[in-house]
Amino acid sequence: MVRKKNLAIFLLIAVFIIATCGLIYELVAGALASYLLGDSVKQFSFVIGTYLFSMGVGSYLAKFITKNLFDRFIDIELLIGLIGGTSSVVLFLLFQEVEHFQFVLYLFVFLTGCLCGMEIPLLMNILRDRVNFRDLVSNVFAFDYIGALIASVLFPIVLIPKLGVMGTSLLFGIINIIVGVLLSFYFSKQLKKPLQLQIKSLTCLAIIATTFYFSDELLKFSESKLYSSNVIYKHSTPYQRIVLTEAMGDYQLFLNNNLQFSTKDEYRYHEVLVHPAMSVSKSPKKILVLGGGDGLAVREILKYESVESVVLVDLDEGMTKLFQTNEILRSYNKNALNDPRVTVVNQDAFIWAKEAQEQFDVMIIDFPDPSNYSLGKLYTNSFYRSLRPLMKPQCIISVQTTSPYFAPKSYWCIHETIASVYPNISAYHAYVPSFGEWGFCIFSPDMKVNFNRTNQRVADLRFYDYNFSKLIDFPKDMINREVEINRLDNQILVRYFDEEWSKI
Repeated sequence: MVRKKNLAIFLLIAVFIIATCGLIYELVAGALASYLLGDSVKQFSFVIGTYLFSMGVGSYLAKFITKNLFDRFIDIELLIGLIGGTSSVVLFLLFQEVEHFQFVLYLFVFLTGCLCGMEIPLLMNILRDRVNFRDLVSNVFAFDYIGALIASVLFPIVLIPKLGVMGTSLLFGIINIIVGVLLSFYFSKQLKKPLQLQIKSLTCLAIIATTFYFSDELLKFSESKLYSSNVIYKHSTPYQRIVLTEAMGDYQLFLNNNLQFSTKDEYRYHEVLVHPAMSVSKSPKKILVLGGGDGLAVREILKYESVESVVLVDLDEGMTKLFQTNEILRSYNKNALNDPRVTVVNQDAFIWAKEAQEQFDVMIIDFPDPSNYSLGKLYTNSFYRSLRPLMKPQCIISVQTTSPYFAPKSYWCIHETIASVYPNISAYHAYVPSFGEWGFCIFSPDMKVNFNRTNQRVADLRFYDYNFSKLIDFPKDMINREVEINRLDNQILVRYFDEEWSKI
């Protein structure tokens, strides 16, 4: 009786660990898909759907396992640990090498989910003669759901910031296999082939532990293939993967594998983003920057002697800390984020805008492109309307609005969305070699503001010459398109963006 009770307790603890590991593998696949393929909402949705479907397939297949249940349960634990644990390593290495990468990604998701789906039915069959059925069902699912909750909390807060995607999947692969090792030794009398399973489980543990030990080198190797330049900095935050590369003195910043700037030409982008708005303002004293955690837009703002304060709102503290402390990056933003006039706020701009009480002379909006719905909400008419209480009567606002050449529907959707709230708006664009033709919008709540008038000027610009009229001419292939307004309840912009950039 004691032995049966010990077996039940041990296996229920195993359920808790298994559930935690299973959800971690699912989250790792979703994070990897968003890092490498973009559009995190779509990728996470596909991963979750595939994983749940495959768990159903696994649950169905489990009924055909009728012999040596304990042995097969341990075999499945070892397979899950190996496949789920090494999934991130294999996917990173194959991303640039295989033509149909998404097939490989979802194959890993399917196999992991299928094996995880077999666990609970097998476990219930093992315990059905040892535990009261009602207690068995309640306990198994209670432990399963508790493990899933803990995994979902740990993943963004602790695991990704500390270990990254690769380290997280390998660590939980080790944990999964350790469960198999303990089961093979502790319950050897219940096994048909205990010695064989013990040797197998220890071999699997040695393989994945060795892979974990060399995970940093494997990540460096995979990222060296992913990026054409030398990777000199990499860090995973709860929000994104930050990678900094260098080649012949040119530094490039990537967020989730998307290029954000290149130091050889970023000045073009940031001068055209900032100076049209700053130069039109009659008295640019209080400035708001939304996004722009690299501090490069703030660098341009601080060139104006009239500036008294700058508030920068960026969601990711990992991003702003990097550009406040890294010597190389501080040299490019001129230590702007450490200037006493600058206040850095790490908060979601959508929420911050509704709670803020200050008013500003100029706003610079430098969000990442609307590649997913969490970013797309920052380009909705609701968000632009929420900024109105923060604007002084003649406030000037400029916004980066993606490429009018590569994504014209996306570009003009942003323009028309802003125009639906603030009719005094002008579209403009400039050529940035790293990105091609890039678009911006400038607008004001005051209908009398003339964007061609220069009221402020600084002397040390490398690209922008204060001739704003040169930037508002759009050739035929970039002219206005018929588009819908981007609203919170439709997020049409994200669909436009995904449709247009997926063709490039």
